[in-house]
Amino acid sequence: MAEGVTVRACGLSLKTGRGWVYRDVALDAEPGTLTAVAGQAGSGRTSLLLTLAGRMKPTGGTLTVAGQAKPRAIRRAAALGLVDGVNDLERALTVREHVHERTPRLFRNAESTRRARAALELAGLEEFSPDDRTLIRDLGREQRVRLGIALALLDQPGLLVLDNVDLGLAADRREALWATLGGLAARGTTVIASCTESPLLRTVRLAGDDDPVRAGVSPDRGSGEAETAPAGEPGEAGEAGTAPAGEPGEAGEAEAAPGGEAEAVRDGGPEEAGESEERGR
Repeated sequence: MAEGVTVRACGLSLKTGRGWVYRDVALDAEPGTLTAVAGQAGSGRTSLLLTLAGRMKPTGGTLTVAGQAKPRAIRRAAALGLVDGVNDLERALTVREHVHERTPRLFRNAESTRRARAALELAGLEEFSPDDRTLIRDLGREQRVRLGIALALLDQPGLLVLDNVDLGLAADRREALWATLGGLAARGTTVIASCTESPLLRTVRLAGDDDPVRAGVSPDRGSGEAETAPAGEPGEAGEAGTAPAGEPGEAGEAEAAPGGEAEAVRDGGPEEAGESEERGR
């Protein structure tokens, strides 16, 4: 696995012609940390994740990943796990086909096969081999999320970003998935994942101005201090972020420029409005 990278955001904001998607986000994630981005649907959490991974350009604030500020450079350090509506797995294809697409020499190169098998195991899919013929439509939600993690790990990223970790999962399965992400962070990867409700102390909360949960502090704590993880947890280092939101954007929507036109960034292409970008399988 590649070494983790440092992610720093200050005042990070995205505004469209319809209002704020997210606003004034602060984040400081060191290598080997696990950070949650928590918010309800429409809070802008997906757009924030795509920004952190270099797939969208913010309209305000600063962001550096591995010391790089340009989206194209950030994309070289970051990989997307499953982000609904952005890099969905093809339901008619098999596990084997998805893995092979990301590792073209999979069945001609022993090292590629070893890497693919290791990625599946790190993602918690020990029961699958790189040659598995199971169709994606036959996988459960948790298995699809884990496969998305495995595919991202094949890129050997310093930063792993994934969305909707708690969507459609029972409490014990959410806990198991968070444990897997914590394990990846413990191995050195910087991991940032979004959810509706975060079990982590290290959490950036996207909330409206009237929400009592601000700056990562629960209402009953009565403190303006950012949350930090207790010693021994993967998210120990660094500070959690703050994210007061204005008019929320739609979760998962493409970035929009100030004029309201959709804008996204294509891997390896120019960073101009109107280009779609997807880094998926």
